[in-house]
Amino acid sequence: MLSDYQERLDYLYGRLNYEWLGMPRIPAELKLGRMRRLLRRLGDPHSGLAIIHIAGTKGKGSTAAMMAAALSAAGVRTGLYSSPHLHRLEERFTVNGQPAAPDEVVVLVDEVREAVDSLEREDVLRDQCRLTFFELTTAMGLLHFARRRVGAVVLEVGMGGRLDSTNVVHPVLSIITSISFDHTKQLGNTLGAIATEKAGILKRGRPGVSGERSGEARQAIRRIGAIRRCRLHELGVDFGFDAIPPEPPVTRPTPFRVAAWTWRTDWGTLPLPLLGPHQAHNAAVALAAFDVLAEENPRLAVDRDDVVRGFESLRWPARVEILGHRPTLVIDGAHNGASAVALAETLVACFPPGRRTLVFGTTRDKDLRGQLQALLPLFDEIVATHYLENPRSLSPETIASAVLMLSGRTTRIAASPAEALDLARRITPADGLICVTGSLFLAAEARAVVLHHQPAPVFDGAL
Repeated sequence: MLSDYQERLDYLYGRLNYEWLGMPRIPAELKLGRMRRLLRRLGDPHSGLAIIHIAGTKGKGSTAAMMAAALSAAGVRTGLYSSPHLHRLEERFTVNGQPAAPDEVVVLVDEVREAVDSLEREDVLRDQCRLTFFELTTAMGLLHFARRRVGAVVLEVGMGGRLDSTNVVHPVLSIITSISFDHTKQLGNTLGAIATEKAGILKRGRPGVSGERSGEARQAIRRIGAIRRCRLHELGVDFGFDAIPPEPPVTRPTPFRVAAWTWRTDWGTLPLPLLGPHQAHNAAVALAAFDVLAEENPRLAVDRDDVVRGFESLRWPARVEILGHRPTLVIDGAHNGASAVALAETLVACFPPGRRTLVFGTTRDKDLRGQLQALLPLFDEIVATHYLENPRSLSPETIASAVLMLSGRTTRIAASPAEALDLARRITPADGLICVTGSLFLAAEARAVVLHHQPAPVFDGAL
């Protein structure tokens, strides 16, 4: 079985994989027609699923995880599709928090491969780019959820929305969490342009929830919603929240609470399952979504007790995740300027003061300057490193040069996440804090080192 599993992974990782290569722009061949043809060849597994579709620059993963946890607590068998994975491919498609088993992955790959091979032999796809890794894994996820007869699917967009491979579904609800600058080469260099791409998941006559508050992005989402006659529920109009900080002095990592209300429900004050004031925003979006579901599809209704139970059980790795003590070790996948700001606010508000060491590595096409400007003022020591399993990582020397230019400070260099963690532990006092961040890929590799397990083997040939 292990050799069968490895062979299927090699097949998947042999496909064009933009998570590894990056995407200089949205290629002309990224059309949704071929994804629809693939799903049709598989029997349209998505057609009978109650899907909650979530896009956004940041917060979409946490919002999706909160919704899936609460729906499961309410007794709804719930599938969650997220990307990228941290350690194993099957983390991308879970049912009630449990990832697909390796033998299920083998069966799913075999069925999808048969459909792909037949499609790529046909004239309709002969002159087009081969189906990509993300298209295949999206099809696998939808097929897995149909096979497991889930009652709801929380489906996270990969990038953008309008042309994302997930945007072939007809959801019961579409959600846009927030808009900020990321993937500007692909989505546009204004908030309005980026919002327009993400609002592409809004469907005609289907309800939507928007957590966006800024004028330009909000207007773009409203415009698309109006064109599609989508009943849109907006933060600041139809629902709101207050983020309640921990009582000072903070002597240990302590989460915020959220007081939230909608047009339908006063949810009261709830403990948040994840650290950071930004998680109050994500929770408020999720709570508004639950009220839409209660109105549109009562069998998916979630009450306050369900939310509390779901939040209590939620574990969402690499999102301000604490993986060590003395010194405190925090691993976070913040990968752009906005998420770095959110991380910085969390470290200030939720952790006690003390000496802090930043272990930082990022991706070549990310906003290095914006990330560093948000993080550098909080740290006494900086260790630059890079992740090893993905060719898109930025060199530690480039990071060190940027730190010197921005702050005049010198940076220690480490050749790998393991070396960076070892160095950080040696220079950080027991009552201090180490934070590893800059990329979800770095977070995954550092997490594997800390937890003493190796990620699943991946295809290592030329792409």
